[in-house]
Amino acid sequence: MISKKVILTGSLGVGKTSLFNRFLYQRFDEKYLTTIGVKVDKKVIEVGGRALNLLVWDIAGEMNQDKVPTTYFLGSSALIYVFDLTRPTTYENIQQDLEYLKVLCPGVVIRKIGNKKDLLEADKLDEILKNVPGAIDFTTSAKTGENVEEVFISIGEQLLKNA
Repeated sequence: MISKKVILTGSLGVGKTSLFNRFLYQRFDEKYLTTIGVKVDKKVIEVGGRALNLLVWDIAGEMNQDKVPTTYFLGSSALIYVFDLTRPTTYENIQQDLEYLKVLCPGVVIRKIGNKKDLLEADKLDEILKNVPGAIDFTTSAKTGENVEEVFISIGEQLLKNA
């Protein structure tokens, strides 16, 4: 079975741990607890009839080089860049962050995810998406589970296609 490392990254408080918990354990907790360091777990998904073992890393928030050890990114096959749809400060520097990640991890699959969709009305969401630099791959809600599985399946499809 093929194994691939997937990293959840982005600013503090955007919902990386909530997405991690929703995908791996199908649960959501309203309480906010800051991730210290990194949490790692695995899940086998089926993509096109093939089993793929995803090693999912939930790393502490902030893209700043000084705060996140670059060694966390070594050997990664995919990155999920998460931002909070309700907090513009979490996506204002998205282009610079993604450029940094592309240099740090050349050739990895990257998905840009706007999380906390459940907190917005449809018209407000459309307005926000117009202000986010570049194309967004998915809008998700870790709380309701909307599009969470789809994010990982799309990554799995791309990884297997590239294999």
